[in-house]
Amino acid sequence: MHYFITGTDTDAGKTYVTCLLIEALRRAGKDAVGYKPFACGDRHDPLAIQQACGGILSVEEINPVFLKVPASPYAAALLENRSVDVEAGRQGFYSLAARHSIVIVEGAGGWEVPLAGHVTMADFAAELNLPVIVVVNNRLGCLNHTLLTVKNIQQRGLTCAGVILNYAHDERDAASISNRMVLQNFLKVPVLAEVMHGETEIDWPADLDS
Repeated sequence: MHYFITGTDTDAGKTYVTCLLIEALRRAGKDAVGYKPFACGDRHDPLAIQQACGGILSVEEINPVFLKVPASPYAAALLENRSVDVEAGRQGFYSLAARHSIVIVEGAGGWEVPLAGHVTMADFAAELNLPVIVVVNNRLGCLNHTLLTVKNIQQRGLTCAGVILNYAHDERDAASISNRMVLQNFLKVPVLAEVMHGETEIDWPADLDS
């Protein structure tokens, strides 16, 4: 089974959670790798994924499309006077999926971030047709973003496998403490895990094995 990781916004902690999930799978003896088809600004995220995979993949295998401008892929490509090679993103996934049992695909930015032409990251995810995990920046204001993201995933006919609440910052307030309870009431998908700030190891969510 392969999964697509999206986030409620660009700083939700997608790469951080992606790496923790890959490491959890590999500790359990699973042939799991990560894939970030599109990266902008720098390659810190693909390098982190490479480390989580135990160094068995090259950075180019993990991230075939790299743009130097720190913006959405669509905007970065415009500013660099080039186009985003969406097909390279697709083929990179198919290549890894043919060789590995589990590929965790991480998007860039949020769910509907512009990718190329009139194509968004959500369109790309829909073509791959993978179950989607939503990483939530657990803070005041995340409920709206989370509900909208999950509903859009489902409206596209995709499976939302669940959400993971990530404490991107050390501070906890009434909103972050209560968000899990509220989301469990309003969503028809599970809250898979809560990742505390600075956490270095998590278990693979049991709900994903059912």
